[in-house]
Amino acid sequence: MKRVLIAIVAMMMCVGIASAQNYMVVDSEKVFKSIEAYNNALNEIENLSAQYQQRVDAKFQEVENMYNAYMQQRASLTESARQQREQAILSKEAEATQLQESLFGTDGELMKRRVELIQPIQKLVFDTIDNFSKLYGYDLVIDIAANPTILYYSEKVNFTDRIIEMLK
Repeated sequence: MKRVLIAIVAMMMCVGIASAQNYMVVDSEKVFKSIEAYNNALNEIENLSAQYQQRVDAKFQEVENMYNAYMQQRASLTESARQQREQAILSKEAEATQLQESLFGTDGELMKRRVELIQPIQKLVFDTIDNFSKLYGYDLVIDIAANPTILYYSEKVNFTDRIIEMLK
């Protein structure tokens, strides 16, 4: 029985060694930050986001102003006038929320612009990493950008700078 167990363990070790993968490490964040078009795209998205936020804030400020004016005049308004004003406030708030969603939502203008600007750069970087790994025979690429589970890696398997050079 011991011989069978030892033979199985030995076979598993041989299979493990034979199937060991050649891997490389890349810091995709460093790669992206080395690309001027990426940095320009991020700046454009940030500026667009600030412009959109000003528009949304202005809409919600209108709602707040309407509500404050309503609260000051509420006691002197008739019941129907109160209902009309409340409905107008709710309508204006819904309009502001709709604007916010159309600009910042998952299908909003900011996301569309982000995809339009960033996606071609991502494709270029990922294709370059793919080509590099195939060219040099790497079976596995590990991205160390913002990955808290990577505890250690040897600098000799970090090919970030070579990927950056390949992109230039």
